[in-house]
Amino acid sequence: MELHAPRGDAAARRFARRLGLRRHTLAMPDHIVPLERFHEARRVLDGRIDRTPILSSSTAARVLAAQGIRVADGRVYAKAEHLQKTGAFKIRGALNKLGALTDSERAAGVITLSAGNHAQGVALAAHEAGVHAVVMMPAGAVRSKVDACLGYGAEVILFGQDVGETWMHMEEVQDERGLTFVPPFDDPWIIAGQGTVGLEILDDLPDVDVVVAGIGGGALCSGTAAAIKETQPGVRVYGVEPVTSNSMSLAMERGEAVRIQPVSVADGLNSPFAGEWTLAMTRRYVDGIVLLDDAGILAGVRFALERMKQLVEPAGAAALAAVLFGYIPIHDGERVCVIFSGGNVDRARLGELLAGAAPLEVPAAE
Repeated sequence: MELHAPRGDAAARRFARRLGLRRHTLAMPDHIVPLERFHEARRVLDGRIDRTPILSSSTAARVLAAQGIRVADGRVYAKAEHLQKTGAFKIRGALNKLGALTDSERAAGVITLSAGNHAQGVALAAHEAGVHAVVMMPAGAVRSKVDACLGYGAEVILFGQDVGETWMHMEEVQDERGLTFVPPFDDPWIIAGQGTVGLEILDDLPDVDVVVAGIGGGALCSGTAAAIKETQPGVRVYGVEPVTSNSMSLAMERGEAVRIQPVSVADGLNSPFAGEWTLAMTRRYVDGIVLLDDAGILAGVRFALERMKQLVEPAGAAALAAVLFGYIPIHDGERVCVIFSGGNVDRARLGELLAGAAPLEVPAAE
């Protein structure tokens, strides 16, 4: 995989310009979203999204017990954002961002790009606001995600073999039409919206010790971590990346964004680079990032389906998989919650996904 640092990279500079964050940077010069923004986002979302439940699995706890770790309550908890509107947490940030646009920005119409979940969130948020939305997705995007965007009334443009190629073409379309860009992750309103997941986890699991989320662009993980740790500093929050889509961990190592060509079965985690905001937020609030291969991630999909009766997409199951395989530091007696961040699975590929799962030994109940 060829890696390029973004300094001097024209695409990275264009991306930064298109965020249009000059006025936000003045208010938050360190690129840290303050706690009050998360509470403001929660008020914006009140009554407009589903309050997703906290599920649990005693079988997952048995897997950990076989590794010598006995978690609190004899179960691992899971925040069920795969049951959210559009099938993923992304609607949170999209609604919050659309609500922050000016009248002229809305009148121009909006454009975004995504492997699919953010696209659906923007499509629905724009539909509710009466705003025309153009969503750009890779040519191989999951068909159900494409159909959902069309169903919400968005204009869908499929282009490129990966999100990086899609991004370049999106800039051309935006310039030609004068559309307003809604970033998929690197934006304080997006981060604040996604971080409301963390506030809800604290409501339902006030004694939580460890929270785990997948990292793509980083808005969910860093936003959730900030909302939780600014409220309860003792909670530890970990992120999970695919080994072949590790833009955030590379950025953490080098102290700056690194452009990659992400390739993983967990398409929702395939970010071509970490953003300025999400990198700063991750550095401050996330306790660590672990890397997991595709087979391991798919083991999480299989476990969720077979043992928890939940259909969770690969990106959404990465956090659970990392816990089950022992990648997350957990101490005896700690209460653990993973985030099922999305459930948009291509049903035509479900058999293939399950067959690709790494073996995971599950002890019998005593």
